[in-house]
Amino acid sequence: MKRRWRYVLSLALALSSSPQQRRAVSDEEVQRVHRSLLLIDTHNDVTSETVKGLDLALPRAAGHTDIGRLKKGGVGAVFFAAYVAGSYAKEGRSAHRAIEMIDTIRRDIVERHPQDFLFATSAADIERARRAGKIAALIGLEGGHAIENSVRLLRQFHVLGVRYMTLTHSNTNDWAGSSGDAAGLTTGLSGFGREVVAEMNRLGMLVDISHVSDKTFYDVIEASKAPPFASHSSCRALANIRRNMSDDMIRALAKKGGVIQINFGCEFVSQRSADSSSWTGKGIPKGAKTPPATLDEVLAQIAHAVKVGGIDAVGIGSDYDGVKCVPEGLEDVSKFPNLTRALLERGYTAEQIRKIYGGNLLRVMAAVENAAAP
Repeated sequence: MKRRWRYVLSLALALSSSPQQRRAVSDEEVQRVHRSLLLIDTHNDVTSETVKGLDLALPRAAGHTDIGRLKKGGVGAVFFAAYVAGSYAKEGRSAHRAIEMIDTIRRDIVERHPQDFLFATSAADIERARRAGKIAALIGLEGGHAIENSVRLLRQFHVLGVRYMTLTHSNTNDWAGSSGDAAGLTTGLSGFGREVVAEMNRLGMLVDISHVSDKTFYDVIEASKAPPFASHSSCRALANIRRNMSDDMIRALAKKGGVIQINFGCEFVSQRSADSSSWTGKGIPKGAKTPPATLDEVLAQIAHAVKVGGIDAVGIGSDYDGVKCVPEGLEDVSKFPNLTRALLERGYTAEQIRKIYGGNLLRVMAAVENAAAP
């Protein structure tokens, strides 16, 4: 009961930290502001379906992402996840799987639909895609085990277009600890892990700290010469799961110039959802479903991150098609205008929303690119 009241209090405080009280917003204002924004989503897992043959041009009865809905949602750029499950590390096939996932982004998404997507590897490319009326498609490699302990492989992934790497997934690897297993919780970067971060800095590749242990996070903050970021994480103060970031971590990331990209997964934004899910170790009863989060809870996450880290330290990393439960009102990629409306209603200015939706991420990308070796 005490935990429930703490959650209610923290949610109320987060909601009250929005710039102003709710105001009336017209449909015309929502459309005008939303069209003016460059919306960059830094984590989308639809690649786990395209690699099996899904054509994004076809409307989907299930899932969160297709071309029609991306356009309806006004999405300007997507980091598609080249996700490598930890099981591939056990089989010695991590790099093989990474190549398959990179290929599905380059071939099944971009080359198959050149009228809709432009392959991007830089902040300038994202803005070029916008001028061309296309969606910028970028690659984020999810799971550091994919490099198979080789900076040579890391460099080749960069050549293929990878522009961020999530240092771990739910499995601890040989050089970085994960938040997803007990063995990794007290594990930080090894000497080789620091070498990996240094090489990512040299290449101009974003260091992604989503999924890592707290110890690894602080080691990255110390070791990285460029701003790291969290591609799809939310605030632990409002949804107490290890995958989320504590207030101290958000402050440290902001001080380093990085951003926390808010994850839309129900367990990431709602304590109610987290309490009923396997994230808490309780397990979900057979036949039961995780209670959906709400749009208000997503707004509370954004407001809390802004309060702790500042308006320049917050972005969007939805995790669409990588999570089973998403908030009511944000059911898929077409629903982003609902978030724009809700932010406007709570007093966020168009310029503030512009930062959250993509401006902050473009700044971080530029900083990482500028820190790279010539």
